[in-house]
Amino acid sequence: MISLSTTELLAEYGKGSLSPVEVIEAVLARIDALEPQLHALYAYDPERARSAAKASEQRWRSGEAGVLDGVPLTLKENIATRGTPVPLGSAATELVPAAEDAPAAARVREAGGVLLAKTTMPDYGMLTSSLSSFHRASRNPWDTGRTPGGSSAGAAAAAAAGYGPLHVGTDIGGSIRLPAGWCGLVGFKPSFGRVPVDPPYPGRVVGPLTRTVADAAWLMPVLSAPDERDHLSLPPAEIAWSELECDIAGLRIGLHLDGGVGLEVEPDIRAAVAEAARLFEAAGAIVEPVEPFLTREMLDGLDTFWRVRFWCDFSAMSEDRRAKILPYIAEWAEGGAGASGAATYRGFAQMDAMSTAVLRATRDFDFVLSPTCPVSAPPAGWASPTNDPGRPFEHIAFTVPYNMSGQPAVSVNCGHTREGLPIGLQVAGCRFDDLGVLRTAAAFEGIRHPQRDVPL
Repeated sequence: MISLSTTELLAEYGKGSLSPVEVIEAVLARIDALEPQLHALYAYDPERARSAAKASEQRWRSGEAGVLDGVPLTLKENIATRGTPVPLGSAATELVPAAEDAPAAARVREAGGVLLAKTTMPDYGMLTSSLSSFHRASRNPWDTGRTPGGSSAGAAAAAAAGYGPLHVGTDIGGSIRLPAGWCGLVGFKPSFGRVPVDPPYPGRVVGPLTRTVADAAWLMPVLSAPDERDHLSLPPAEIAWSELECDIAGLRIGLHLDGGVGLEVEPDIRAAVAEAARLFEAAGAIVEPVEPFLTREMLDGLDTFWRVRFWCDFSAMSEDRRAKILPYIAEWAEGGAGASGAATYRGFAQMDAMSTAVLRATRDFDFVLSPTCPVSAPPAGWASPTNDPGRPFEHIAFTVPYNMSGQPAVSVNCGHTREGLPIGLQVAGCRFDDLGVLRTAAAFEGIRHPQRDVPL
């Protein structure tokens, strides 16, 4: 029963052929068997989950079940839940219990979801890996010698390992899509503002990591419910999230295989993404190349601004607290210490330059296909694919532009490397066309080559 999707679970609950108590016990047994290897969870509380499952069972019996009632799920550690400290992946954080649920946490609880645990992240969410000075490093279920990615590291590991069907992460440069790609999952970055976030910040979104597009779509109406704490959120919209039927024929698809800057796309990944484009073309889509649009100035400017932003917080900490931060992050942050005001402003301005560039490059297409990441999952002990704090963002050329432009994008598995590691295909869409992106990804699920099971 741990392999059942959200819709399947809810159907079984409705018929009375399964109960949330049975399902939660099965998932808890899965966690107990695999968590000693994977280290995906934080604040794991099986007794709380059992209690929530019993309450859900009663709601089903009384006809009062919510839209996620009894469905097991996790939330990324930086999504606050009342009473649980939010360490932000770092031993330098003071462990103060959160005063209230963040918007995403509040919405999934109101919908009846059963929170199993929070999931791990690296220090301050600034790595595409699971290295953390607070948590044990999470491992990739496809190969425990590899990282699951980050910063939604534990969420991706938990989703791939079958710790329930629904997992919620955050993304400001690829932190949902990159681990989804490396773990063979669906990772959806909604349009900026579609899902309320607290605290809000430019480019930051909350979204699902799941095993299927349908599960991601099922979670979206819950996550996107309004919350006044996010002054940057979009107006509420009536979106038919569950209507995923899509006719590929006639769609104009862009194929983006050169990020313009950063790491070269590995041959296996290039071949898998090109094959995905061929499958779209065979189904009637019109596929044309997208020229590179990201520049070194854009990526380095963003790096400078983010270093300065973190240095402001880092330098204000006591010496004892600074000493607890992951050395890679500390070294990276120190790179912002000497940046001038002009350099910082020019770096900040690259967010707009990047946004303008991606919107111009993609405006003639309904959707754009690209690798989610140019390289496959690096070793578990590496902080990033370069493992070099001087070159921290060389792998995000395909993901970060869509954070800056606010466009929706999803990663979905499109194949495997010769070593058997998953390869993520990113599908990006026009501004605010979240449903179109999910529909196109669901259509790809129907035409892609047969999938492999996680070799656990």
